[in-house]
Parts: sequence; C-alpha cells; structure tokens
Amino acid sequence: MHLFLLSIGLFLGPFVAVLNGTGASAWAASKPDWSASAQISTTGRANPYGWDAATFSEKTRLGQLHAVDYPVEPTGILLPARPTLKLLGMKPGDPNFGLLKSVLSISRDFKNFTGFWDWLGLHDYPTDGSVPYPDGVRPDYPMGVSIIRRNHQDGFTLSCAACHSSELFGRKILGLTNRFPRANEMFSAGQSILGIIHPNTFAALTGATREEMEMYRDARKHIVSIGIKKPSALGLDTSLAQVALSLARRKNDAWAERTDYDAKHPRPNLMDHLIADSKPAVWWNVKYKTRWLSDGSVVSGNPIFTNFLWNEIGRGADLPELVDWLKQNPSIVEELTTAVFATKAPKYREFFGPNSIQVERAKRGEALFVQNCAHCHGRYEKDWSASPETIRVDYFATTPVRDVGTDPGRREGMQALADALNPLAFSQEFNIVIEPQKGYVPPPLEGIWARYPYLHNNSIPNLCALMTPPEKRPVVYYSGQAIDPNRDYDQECVGYPLGDRTPAAWKKDDVYRFDTRKPGLSNEGHYDRIFRNEAGQERYTPDQKRDLIEYLKSL
Repeated sequence: MHLFLLSIGLFLGPFVAVLNGTGASAWAASKPDWSASAQISTTGRANPYGWDAATFSEKTRLGQLHAVDYPVEPTGILLPARPTLKLLGMKPGDPNFGLLKSVLSISRDFKNFTGFWDWLGLHDYPTDGSVPYPDGVRPDYPMGVSIIRRNHQDGFTLSCAACHSSELFGRKILGLTNRFPRANEMFSAGQSILGIIHPNTFAALTGATREEMEMYRDARKHIVSIGIKKPSALGLDTSLAQVALSLARRKNDAWAERTDYDAKHPRPNLMDHLIADSKPAVWWNVKYKTRWLSDGSVVSGNPIFTNFLWNEIGRGADLPELVDWLKQNPSIVEELTTAVFATKAPKYREFFGPNSIQVERAKRGEALFVQNCAHCHGRYEKDWSASPETIRVDYFATTPVRDVGTDPGRREGMQALADALNPLAFSQEFNIVIEPQKGYVPPPLEGIWARYPYLHNNSIPNLCALMTPPEKRPVVYYSGQAIDPNRDYDQECVGYPLGDRTPAAWKKDDVYRFDTRKPGLSNEGHYDRIFRNEAGQERYTPDQKRDLIEYLKSL
C-alpha cells in the first residue's frame, strides 16, 4: 500500500464538483456514478469514462506509469537513498552496528540496493515492455520503487506497484497481489531510524551531504505523525491500521499543520489492539464493484482518489498541501483509475498449457457452481465447444456484502477508520463516508487460480483446503514465491502445495510459516450453508469438489 494503496479506497464523484472552474475540462465528458447505489452493467465497467479506443489506450498507459512511478510530489516520507542504504548495509564488524541493531527490528547485510529490494519483496520490471518504463527506459530498480530527485539528491519511496505487482511463473503481473510485501516493515524501520537517530548522528554514520541532511530532517518532521503496526504474517498488509493510528497522532482538525501533531500523546484508537490485517487486492476485480475495500465499507466514490489521500495520511503528509496537489492534478487520478479498471485477469491455460483444463470435469463443475455459488459470486458465460475460457462475466449491478463466518477482524477494524475519518474536514468536503459492514464482499472469481492463498487474511492455502470442513483445514502452512509451476503450485488443489509436497526451502525460514491460530488469522467460515447444509450434511462428494475446482481454474 502502498503505503501502499489501501487495497481499494474511494472517491471522485463529489471531487469532480470541487474541480469546476479549476481544471475540470481535463476530465472526460463521461462522469461515472461512483456511489454504492449506482446501477452499473453486470459485465463491469472496464472503461468507466467512456474513452474512445485510442484515448483509452493512452490513459491506461499513463495510469500504469503512475502505478510504478509514484506521482504524489508532496509525499510525506522521502528517504535520502545513498546514506540510508549505507546505514542499512552496516555489518556486524562495524563499530556502529550495535547502534543500528538497537533501533531497527531488521539487521541484514544489504550489500547494495538489490539486496534491500529483495528483502522488500519487490519484482523486476518485465523485459517485454508489458509494463511501461518510467522515462521510456527499463530501470535498474524494481517495480514499486520510486526514485525522486530533490535538491540534486536521490530520495526513494514506494509506489502502488510495491503491493500490487507480482511474479507469476515467469511473468511479472501489474495488478496482482504481491504475496510478500514488506512496505509496512520498511516504514517501521524508517520510523525507528528517523525517530531515534539524530540528524547529526545520521550525518556522522553515513557521511550525508547537506542536501541529503535537508531531506532527512524533512522526513523527521513527517514521521512523528505516523502510527505503524507490523503485519501478523508476511503477505498481509496493515494500511488500514496505519491510517487510523496516524490520524490518532494529529489534532482533531485534520487540516492542521504538521507542527500540531501530537505524537507523544496519541488519542486511543481501536487499532491499538485489534488485528485487522488483510492482503492487498487484485485490480481486475475493481471494474465490477460499486463499493470498495474487502468489506465494502466505502459506500461512495472513485476507488483511487481516497487511495492517494489515505496513502499519504499513512505517510505523514501535510494535508493542506496534499489536498491542493490533488485538486491541481485531477488527470493523474483519472489516469490511474483508468489503468486499474482496465486490468485483466491472467488465464490459467496461458501458464499451464492449452490442455491443462479437463473440459468435461469443468462442465460438471459449472453446474454445481451455478446451483450453489453463483448467487454470491456471479455467473461466467462459456462456449465449451470452442474454449473453456470465460466469454462474459455477469456479476451484480450493485455490489453485495455477505457474512459467511470468516474472521471478523478486518471488517471490525473499519470502525476505527470510520471514527477517525468521517468527522474530518476533508471527508466532509469530499463527501467521504465509511459505513462498517457485517460481512465481506463476495468478489468476482475471475483469475481465482492466481489469487491464492484465499480469504481476505490469506488463511486458506488452496482450494482443496477451502472445500474442507474448517475443523479439518490446515492449522499451519508454509508459503513461497510463484516461480516454478511444478514445485511451487498444486495444480490439482489450485494454490500452495501442502504436506510432503511443500518445498523444503520454504520451511527453512519461519517468516513463511502461516499460523491460523493467531488473532485475526482464523481460517474458519465459508463452509456451512455452502458445502454443508443446515443439517450438517455434506452437499458434495470428493469427486464433485474436484469438478468444481476444475471449473474454477477456467474463470
């Protein structure tokens, strides 16, 4: 997120009205209805502004550039690149290593930026140009990193792609959840450095120039307004908590200047103790929705404008300066919106071969899906005689919310965000309203095969586990990158391999161990009334469940 874009956030409809007379002509003639009550086509709105083909293609390209190259000029945290890396790269033999270890929760030997990027979980740009390159040249740093030049010095921050791009069996996919982002941990490490290491000490340790020291001091001014929580498991994101806790460090007037932050005495907030971790969402589902975030609690507005706003609250930005920038740059919001809505799901057969889906089994699975799953997840039109690929998705005109018994922590955490954001001046000006829900949005299932592990909290490693009674589901599993399709993926169960099939390398580092007994990580729900009826009887035989999984591969 990011910091990470909060997976999918909010509002443009009311924002457009604010722009009348201030650059509104830059907007498309089509002004989509971004409210939760909007009636959209059940096939989605991949081109929400109604661009002609040429304009749509260019707007999508520009939006993808904003996703990989963070465009927010007044971003709250920009770390001086060279001296920060020098600090992180200290080795145990260095006389100052003890100081570093005392203030950081990480202590690794980063010999160069590459080691640091790998630790962050970032992925290189594809070589085929499927993702546009900043300035037209393939960078030597990965997607998700933005290098910003200030006062003739390089600073770095993270862009949307840090949490919304990933490796998928040899291909780099923009808009796919990063399975192992450490954006939250990077901000935690940065907070430790900036909050504890005095500028004079920083200069002595790193040899920072005067311009780099100016960047460091400016970051220190912003860091005091950031409240951070580390995720409960690698692969999850705590942006929701970071926004709520960051607002708790400011005065009640969110327009206050940063000198008014109350870092030493933040107001109590539900997120101080509640675990509400969630994985970053895939982008290709957004086109089908009229409400945002995994629980559908954002009930009005464009899902990009608030991402920028909340993202920068979590980075400690000066809010009046940020809002001015947003008002002056509507085309950037518009372009990124276009790119996100235009994203397409990867197809199973493109990765595993034209005969990788058993068509007759999948056809049987389709009948089971229509009977028992379509009323929540939509319908998927096929022409089986030609191909198992989906011809048309038929979701819902307005986005539903359902309670199927999954871990409630994430949706309960939205109350903390609602309490912090709804009363604020900018929320009222832009008509930003959050309404906590009693369940989660049952998403469209396009590309479900690539979205493992499952549920909002990553607690289900594969579809076989999802179709297993909760009391028999894996309590602990290990995860890993999607590099080798034969080693790192279970094609029969669609997701992580379990048991003896788990790659040994994954088990060597406990950071890849997922324990569903931790608060907020429960793997319960999504079984009773779906795979088991009210009388406790199983609806499907094991063979029928295999049919259903085969069908899900084709979506």
